[in-house]
Amino acid sequence: MAGLTNNTLVFLDVDGPLIPFKVRPVGRDRSLRGAVVQPLDRTGNPLLDRLDPGDGRRLLELGCPLVWATTWMAEANEVISPRLGLPELPVVEWPDGDEDPERGLHWKTAFLSRWAADRPFVWLDDEITEADRRWVAAHHPVRALLQRVDPYVGLTEADFSVVRRWLGRNDAAA
Repeated sequence: MAGLTNNTLVFLDVDGPLIPFKVRPVGRDRSLRGAVVQPLDRTGNPLLDRLDPGDGRRLLELGCPLVWATTWMAEANEVISPRLGLPELPVVEWPDGDEDPERGLHWKTAFLSRWAADRPFVWLDDEITEADRRWVAAHHPVRALLQRVDPYVGLTEADFSVVRRWLGRNDAAA
């Protein structure tokens, strides 16, 4: 992605953070500026209407490499990226193994830490817990921000503010 200013990875979950479980509040910026909206009938998924194309712009403004970390896997590039105005993103390919995570950990936690290797990362997901944060702090060699997104609301300006502050930027989203 052109214009990247930071090597911090941003791992993105879809269900919850980008497609909230409830309809987004009225009055939220739903500007389609910069997004190429695909017709909903191509996928038959009525929940795609809950995507906020402004999230794509705000994610790109972070200036970090974005990575799909979702069970949507490659389908996120086909269905979600165009609706958010995002380019094709790398996709975390989840292991097929049936290994159970350590007690209390989300099944993605250790794998994302390994995927990031020695790079800092931000993980935006609705299922993050304190156990995940403690595990990453103890096992990941560099800093990481695990930002739990309210799955009923989706990404908010408050979430983006936390990420920007963590990245060392206090600039407000345009």
